[in-house]
Amino acid sequence: MSFAVVATTVVLVMTFVPIIFMEGSVGQLFSEYAMTLNIFSQLAMIMLIGLSAKNGILIVEFINQLRDQGWTFNEAVLEASALRLRPILMTALTTVVGANPLLLASGAGSAFRFSIGVVVFAGVTVSSLLTLFVVPAMYSLMARRTTSPDHVSRQLEKLLTQ
Repeated sequence: MSFAVVATTVVLVMTFVPIIFMEGSVGQLFSEYAMTLNIFSQLAMIMLIGLSAKNGILIVEFINQLRDQGWTFNEAVLEASALRLRPILMTALTTVVGANPLLLASGAGSAFRFSIGVVVFAGVTVSSLLTLFVVPAMYSLMARRTTSPDHVSRQLEKLLTQ
């Protein structure tokens, strides 16, 4: 893989970490309890960052695989985005549905569970939409002038066979 493709992937994914952190924080601000940033919400933020980064990496890696197979740049971006739509939505939906009991809990310790639930619910909802639409758009802007990730190895093989 060429350095430009790896650098593009890293920069693209790391660009979203502060945005994802803000999404979870905004979810806390708009909750009815106006919660503080505690250890439970911080753990939820770590989970949220991991899930969003995973989704972004999967889309970018799938685009790179399609480019290695000979797809044009725009076709690879569109096809990878369409093919990764369902898995990302399924992951987001199950995570959001799984956070509902944390949001609806009552009794002892419910405030702690609520702080996790709010961050996960708000963060996963927004970050999934960002991942589906913004990551391919940013990849199109950042990696348009790069070659296929497997381009250098193909050139080396061609030189070695001559």
